[in-house]
Amino acid sequence: MARQPLSLKGRALQLLSQREHSRPELERKLAAHEQEPGQLERTLDELQARGFIDHQRVAESVVHRRAAKLGALRIRQELLAKGLDADSVAATMADLKATELQRAREVWRRKFDAPGADAAERARQARFLAARGFSADTVRKVLGGDQDEA
Repeated sequence: MARQPLSLKGRALQLLSQREHSRPELERKLAAHEQEPGQLERTLDELQARGFIDHQRVAESVVHRRAAKLGALRIRQELLAKGLDADSVAATMADLKATELQRAREVWRRKFDAPGADAAERARQARFLAARGFSADTVRKVLGGDQDEA
């Protein structure tokens, strides 16, 4: 017995049940399933009016999932890639900056036992933290061992 294909709204709700999605993400994922012009826009307008699409929840979800592993620069890039507006991204970044050094130290401690004994090892550790999205200033503080600036 063949199942009926999901409607556009059904597909959107299925995506939203898996994780929070921004409106631009849903538009990109559902565009191929639109059967008549304007149908996708109307469906997303309805879901947004009912509170199923909320950019603040998307930002909170990304921060909750990723902040323990990534720095503010990388999280900012992910939020912008999801199509969130610059104001909500800036507000989220202001909150993350306060814990940046503490989070970077914790990520560094999970990966490395001690600061690098030579320049090559310190450079490797710095590249690791930079690739995770921590700022150069934060990397310098973590590898320099500044405990006073926490």
